[in-house]
Amino acid sequence: MKDYSEKRDFHRMQVESEIEITDSKGKTFSGICKDLSATGMQLLVKQPVMVGEELSTVLHPSSDQFPPLETVCEVIRCEPEGDGFLLGTNISEVTR
Repeated sequence: MKDYSEKRDFHRMQVESEIEITDSKGKTFSGICKDLSATGMQLLVKQPVMVGEELSTVLHPSSDQFPPLETVCEVIRCEPEGDGFLLGTNISEVTR
């Protein structure tokens, strides 16, 4: 039987990279992508975002050898974290 920390279908990759976020109203803001998996991301932002909100994101790589990762995702969790808010998101589409 798997240990609880291994029950996920996809492992999370710690990222800690700046990410561009655009909400469904077209407002663009930045955040920090804390971790990334095949199905979701954890984002640290300054303002709360409603659960169910659809976001478009652009995660730029640290090297020019790779294209940016562009996704459409849905907020499934928004919790206070320090001076900001930690968002749990499900990736619904990888657009690039």
